[in-house]
Amino acid sequence: MASRNHSSITEFILLGLSADPHVQVLLFVLFLIIYLLTLLGNLLIILLIHTDSNLHTPMYFFLSHLSFQDLFYSSVTVPKLLENLLSQRKAISVEGCLAQVFFVFATTGIEACLLSVMAYDRYAAICHPLLYGQVMNKQLCERLVWGSWVVAFLDALMNILLALNMDFCELQTIHHYFCELPSLFPLSCSDVSTNSAMLLCSALLHAIGTCLLIFSYVHILSTILSISSTTGRSKAFSTCSSHLTAVILFYSSAIVRYLMPTSGSPLDLILSIQYSVITPLVNPLIYSWKNKEVKAALRRMMIKYLHCLSTEEI
Repeated sequence: MASRNHSSITEFILLGLSADPHVQVLLFVLFLIIYLLTLLGNLLIILLIHTDSNLHTPMYFFLSHLSFQDLFYSSVTVPKLLENLLSQRKAISVEGCLAQVFFVFATTGIEACLLSVMAYDRYAAICHPLLYGQVMNKQLCERLVWGSWVVAFLDALMNILLALNMDFCELQTIHHYFCELPSLFPLSCSDVSTNSAMLLCSALLHAIGTCLLIFSYVHILSTILSISSTTGRSKAFSTCSSHLTAVILFYSSAIVRYLMPTSGSPLDLILSIQYSVITPLVNPLIYSWKNKEVKAALRRMMIKYLHCLSTEEI
């Protein structure tokens, strides 16, 4: 049998986004800027929420954890991408590859769970406003966040434990810029039907969560349309439209990527870039662009900072 256990294979080769050295330099600059902006935007959201008492509400509590998750998310894939864009031999160890698979899977799951939790928060706030304070108490909010992390990590752990039993062929080339579980299946000489079934169950689990999100937003939309006050309707629609945009941006690429068979086509790369690089970048913009409370908190922080500077000069 022309196969060997993955323990005897020391590394994989990541083909990346382009083989042209000039294009790689341009891609390095582009993704470095994206990564730095992602760090800056999400750190700013976390700082604003934790320092401004006006943002100490369940919605912003969840948003701060989403921003922290996005920092974690982008840091799992982008630094290795930047390293490979500058190196001649784009290799990653088998252990490093499996570790990256685990954390990519876990962070994808956490993102999906947090978006579902935030949808439930908007459902409770808009459809049951009188009970919102009692329902979304601090204890429940903390449990929902910790539950998201635990569920996602357990899901990732079950998939990676199955991946550890895979045998890999002589072919060690991955047609991707990071290690993703679907990309490892074509490299395996052993039967991956169990792995594929487990991956499908995980993807379908999150797809069911997507359906629940859609149903909750149908109810939310009908409730918003029934609000008599134009101001109240506009405010409710603004907060929900931001979250719905983030949901569509993430789920439209992540679920499709994990449900469709790996082909090594540019579409695989585009979908992966959208959910693992673009989503963490634009989430801070989505949630702050039309959010008056976040803008007001940013102005207060800037005024306070300038006041401190002027005081030090005096």
